[in-house]
Amino acid sequence: MDLKEIKSIIDLMKKNSLSEFELEEKDFKIKLKRPIGGGSAPLLGGPVDDPELTAYSALARQSAAAANPAPAAAPVPSGPESEIKSPMIGTFYSSPSPDAAPYVEVGSEVGPDTVVCILEAMKVMNEIKAETRGVITAMVAENGKPVEFGQVLFKIRPL
Repeated sequence: MDLKEIKSIIDLMKKNSLSEFELEEKDFKIKLKRPIGGGSAPLLGGPVDDPELTAYSALARQSAAAANPAPAAAPVPSGPESEIKSPMIGTFYSSPSPDAAPYVEVGSEVGPDTVVCILEAMKVMNEIKAETRGVITAMVAENGKPVEFGQVLFKIRPL
């Protein structure tokens, strides 16, 4: 299952007012939950930017207690910024391997299909694309640290 399929499941949940969704295929399992009636308490027990939808797994329960705000890299000034947010819970990696160069750095120009990082979830490496054209102004997430659904990974100035 790829990122676009997960996003479409989330959209269907919102559209049809579903509170839970669970899917299990071979070595892949995903369970999504959202509060009923716009509840304000996230299900993870940690901060979530989008309280309308909360995805969780064993990784989420482990990382929620350990999640700390990541220090932001020195931003590139000027213009309005948008954000690249995490589409899932997982571990953030800025490069394909520990000894490789990062996918992007502050000042890198990206396009919609540019891979900006990897999120590891349930032993699956998911490539995250910029999905917009712009220049990376800040790397907010910290390499090797857990991230939550909806957490800002990068700040980007649209071109």
